[in-house]
Amino acid sequence: MLKIEVEQEDGGRWIAEVPALAGALSYGATETEARTRVAALVYRIIADRLEHGEPVPVEARDLFAPA
Repeated sequence: MLKIEVEQEDGGRWIAEVPALAGALSYGATETEARTRVAALVYRIIADRLEHGEPVPVEARDLFAPA
């Protein structure tokens, strides 16, 4: 499972980041918005890596269960 780290900046804006996945960083007006945006970004990054045969973080390998 990928962990999302969230903090509020001095100006009130929220930032969410997934440290295990380079480039997974997003902002939002609320904590929920920042979390939602970074989660959507994580899926896009992982899909892109899978399509190009690039590795994904170990934490992301359990997103799908074998059928």
